[in-house]
Amino acid sequence: MPDDVTNAAAGEVPAEMRAARYHRAERALRVETVPVPRPGPGEVLVRVMACGICLSDVHLLDGSLRTPLEVVTPGHESSGVIALVGEQVPALWRPGARVVISGGRACGACASCARGLGEGACLDFQVMGFAYDGAWAEYVVVPYRTLAPIPDSLPWEQAAILADAVSTPYAGLVDRGGVRPGESVALWGIGGLGVHAVQIARMVGAAPVIAIDTLPAARERALAAGADHALDPAADDVPARIRELTGGLGADLAVDLVGANAVLAQAAASIGRNGRVVMIGLSPQPIQLGMGTIFGVRSHALLGHLGYRKEHLDQLVTLVTHGRLDVSRSISDVMPLEDVARGVERLARKEGNPIRLVVRP
Repeated sequence: MPDDVTNAAAGEVPAEMRAARYHRAERALRVETVPVPRPGPGEVLVRVMACGICLSDVHLLDGSLRTPLEVVTPGHESSGVIALVGEQVPALWRPGARVVISGGRACGACASCARGLGEGACLDFQVMGFAYDGAWAEYVVVPYRTLAPIPDSLPWEQAAILADAVSTPYAGLVDRGGVRPGESVALWGIGGLGVHAVQIARMVGAAPVIAIDTLPAARERALAAGADHALDPAADDVPARIRELTGGLGADLAVDLVGANAVLAQAAASIGRNGRVVMIGLSPQPIQLGMGTIFGVRSHALLGHLGYRKEHLDQLVTLVTHGRLDVSRSISDVMPLEDVARGVERLARKEGNPIRLVVRP
């Protein structure tokens, strides 16, 4: 065992592990046997207990989102137990500690990082499972700064999905969108992110909360999660209906959780004076809102959004632990690592309309 590793259970960490490895040139995902990585200074090795399957993982595997690596282990929504710690890791983090892992890290090399401006200012933020190996594996090495402690009462699967499916819409609404109690919120796309956006909007006091989705099952799910209204974007005149539901004012905050220009245009047409549109869903399409001078005259704002900061993850652990937010119904299925490719296929085809599929390595 290297000298730079502090380990209370060295004999429990094997030399090899199973990992689902994505080969970019072949666009192939294979479960392979690889060496267990060892943590360097400021890093910890975590034994993965659960890891979610996200739509961005689907896009990685179909080539629409790219990784700079020839081979990478996907998976950025994970929880587990610390197995080893490297040098320069504070005493808080010790083998046996239960943790959820933030799904990204600052690059440490850009102008913002060089000035110590923090992860939220990083110009080249690195996403776990894309820029470095993720947690579709039995073990993963991450910086200790990405960890949030979790209590024994929080199940592994629920803790794991906090690290994107819940934290991304939470940060998008509360931080980037700046939603306040009594403001009206319209949400497009009630999938794995959207159903949590509904819960979060209601939790922080938004009213009314209006959900928009083409699927009847998704609209029903939105109402069950706490939405006040659910609209079909294809059947309803959504901007007119939103104005009606908000007393003629339009939405204060509109959120695109899909990542489509048509959604953004509809959202921009649905907001009122000083309204904000937050783009959470990622899309390669050019942004064309079609609003003309109205966008400026009504002081509208279009805000891009990526992920969350680690502090948001800590906040969510507290909110879930104290019963302010319930994500127990969000786990649609749990599967072994060997079935992860099938899980990706199920999510891509929306088989059974899943909220989150979770892997247990």
